[in-house]
Amino acid sequence: MRLATTTIGAFPKPDYVPISDWFQGPEGPDTVDPTAGYAAQLARAGAEAEALFARAAADVIAAQIAAGIDLPTDGEVRRENYIHYHCRHLDGIDFQTLTEKALRGGAYAAALPTITGPVRARDRFLAHDWRVAQACTDRPVKMTMPGPMTIADTVANDHYDDEAKLGADLAAAINAELLDLAEAGCTRIQIDEPVFARKPDAALDFGFENLERCFAGAPAGVVRTVHMCCGYPDRLDNPDYPKADRNAYFRLADAIEASSIQAVSLEDAHRHNDLKLLERFRTTTVILGAVAVAKSRIETVDEIRERLRAALDHIDSDRLIAAPDCGLGLLGRELAVAKLTNLCAAAHDL
Repeated sequence: MRLATTTIGAFPKPDYVPISDWFQGPEGPDTVDPTAGYAAQLARAGAEAEALFARAAADVIAAQIAAGIDLPTDGEVRRENYIHYHCRHLDGIDFQTLTEKALRGGAYAAALPTITGPVRARDRFLAHDWRVAQACTDRPVKMTMPGPMTIADTVANDHYDDEAKLGADLAAAINAELLDLAEAGCTRIQIDEPVFARKPDAALDFGFENLERCFAGAPAGVVRTVHMCCGYPDRLDNPDYPKADRNAYFRLADAIEASSIQAVSLEDAHRHNDLKLLERFRTTTVILGAVAVAKSRIETVDEIRERLRAALDHIDSDRLIAAPDCGLGLLGRELAVAKLTNLCAAAHDL
C-alpha cells in the first residue's frame, strides 16, 4: 500500500536567501521582533532578490521531491514568517507602529504590527509566487496562507471592537488572494489555522464561518485544505513548551466534517492522538503529522510505518496523507531532509 505524502509549509531557507530565516535566530525563532529588518534586507538585495527567491524555491522543491514528497510547497522561502508576509499586502495593518502583545495563550510575547484601520486586500502576490515555484516541477505545488483567527492572534488590534468582524474582513482579503491563485491555476491551497486548536470555543463560534468565507467561490478543482497544528515550540527539543489542549481536535472534528474543508492537517508526531479521532472524519481527508518538527531525533522508517498502519485501522487509505506535523524551519536542512526521507519511505511502502 502507498500513501501520498506532503509537506505543510516552511522549509529551512538556503543561506543565500536575502531575508533572515525567522526560525534560525541566534536564540531560536525571533519572537521578540519578528518583522524586524525585512524591508531593509529586501532593499539591500535590490533587483537580485527575485532571482534568489526563484533559485531558493527550486532548491527546496528539489530537496522535497528527492526525499519522495508527492505534494511539495515552495518552502515559504520569500516570507520572513508565514503570517506577516501576507499582512504586508493588506491595507489597514501598520508595520511602523509595533505593539507588544502576548501570543498563543501567553506562550510568548512579541512586538507586532498593528491594525489601525479597516483590513482589506491590496496587492495580489501569491499567484506570482506560485507560478515561479510551479515552474520548477511537474508535481502540483501547494500554496499556504494564514487564516483569519491566526492572523488576528499574531497582530495587535487598535481598530476593531468585534473579533468576528475582524475575522470576516480578514477572510474577505484572504478570499481575494485565494481566487487569484485559483485563476492562475493553483489547485492545492491550504489555509493555516493553528489558533483553532488553542481557541476552540472561538473557532466554533465564528472561526469556521469565516473560514468558509475564505474559500467562497473556489472552483471545484481546488482542494480546500486547512492546517491545524498545536503550536510551534520556541526551540528544538523543548518538551515543556505549552501546546494546545489535547482534546481540541475532538471538539473541532464534527465542525470540520460538516464544513467545506476537504483535507485537514493534524499534528500527531509530537504528541500522539487517540486515533479514534480519525473515525470522526467520514468524508474529509486527514493529513496526519508523522514526524515531529521540533525534535532533533530522526524517527525511524519502522516507527513511522507502524503509526501509519495504526491510523489505517480508523480511516480509509485513500483519505490519509502522511506529512510532518508542521513546517520544517526549526530543523535545519539536514534534519528536515532526513525526516522527510524516512517519512516517504514508510508511507510509500506500507
